[in-house]
Amino acid sequence: MARKADVVVVGAGVIGSSIAYELSRTALDVVVVDKATGVGHGSTSASSAIVRFNYSTYDGVALAWEAFHCWSKWSEHLDSGPGADLASITTVGCLMLDVPQMGLARTHALLTSVGVRSEVWDPATLRARVPGIDPGRYWPPKRIDDDAFWADATGELSALHMPDGGFVDDPMLAAQNLADAAKRHGATFLFKQRVVDVLKANGRVAGVQLESGEVIEAPVVVNVAGPWSSALNELAGVGSDHTITVRPMRQEVHHVEAPPGYSPDDDSMGPVVADLDLGVYLRPAKGNGLMIGGTEPECEPLQWVDEPDAINPNRTKDLFTSQVMRAARRLPGLQVPSQPKGSAGVYDVASDWTPIYDRTELDGFYVAIGTSGNQFKNAPVAGRLMATLITAVENGHDHDRDPVRYVCPHTGHTIDLASFSRKRAANGDSSGTVLG
Repeated sequence: MARKADVVVVGAGVIGSSIAYELSRTALDVVVVDKATGVGHGSTSASSAIVRFNYSTYDGVALAWEAFHCWSKWSEHLDSGPGADLASITTVGCLMLDVPQMGLARTHALLTSVGVRSEVWDPATLRARVPGIDPGRYWPPKRIDDDAFWADATGELSALHMPDGGFVDDPMLAAQNLADAAKRHGATFLFKQRVVDVLKANGRVAGVQLESGEVIEAPVVVNVAGPWSSALNELAGVGSDHTITVRPMRQEVHHVEAPPGYSPDDDSMGPVVADLDLGVYLRPAKGNGLMIGGTEPECEPLQWVDEPDAINPNRTKDLFTSQVMRAARRLPGLQVPSQPKGSAGVYDVASDWTPIYDRTELDGFYVAIGTSGNQFKNAPVAGRLMATLITAVENGHDHDRDPVRYVCPHTGHTIDLASFSRKRAANGDSSGTVLG
């Protein structure tokens, strides 16, 4: 049994759904396949959905700033009708604390060059603007069983404040919104369908075969499979010319009650805090909640995995205690519960923490990979980048020789897709963490 399509998108997360939406808007017949049971049930479901702008490259900052304008006009972005149940952005501001590996001066300059509102807060301002915060410098992050973890601060930190930062309230709903928009333009979504082969003919991709035996014939296939993207690349036989690798990594996000003063009610939540000094990030949640995740500090072993389906899907007490205790150094009023609460998921991590949005050496086979952890916020524009790239290359443009550029309709900035090339030099300015 076979069906024909113009494009197969493998992966129905927030980025896959965005790509499907943008391609279907160009009148292409798009089929999305996913082994999960619904839209956004993979990595998207475990996302903290933070909206921030501090990246280590101009193109990364420009991408995030353009995406912010999409989230701010979400109904317009989706061209949705009245009464639709839509995700929304909650703007609480975002703080990046000063650390050696991602200095404030360079980041502030990048933000300013793109037009992102930001200002540097000294320790006194930080205390005054974020109730209960300790601006102490504890660098580098340490294990909680290390006596040095309890040592006094060696100084005080400044911070970079981005008032337009925040979070999207429901990441799965955001993915569903994009999928619904794609369906309105004719896209088809197939769930509980695992790709078992990538078909080729005459030197280019020819479609995919599903575990059910069904074949979908298509001249374009887009790999947006998240933690399963490496396995799909192997099926396609691509990756020989990649200078950037991707690999799955298990992660946990923990949920606790916000400390007094930080998030007193839904109308007055504390900011998102990127705290590489202690190796954690903090994100407020409605109902006086606080989400805590890690930023891959050297003191915390990375949980690389070979088979994403085989991970422990539950949060663990050891990691919960470690990350929440480190967060409590920054917010001394934070209580560390005896019972862990939170979730676990799998990131798709690029070796320099910058995603790959590119074609491959197999004509017609494209990738939007290495996105987990820091690209949810960019999903609305990632779809447009990939649609622009695919359209150009399929019409004969040599992207490897002359990289495609995308002009942002909201901000007017030009994003050079060479920054997200599979063949790029590793980003030497990367923090080496989820912050990119």
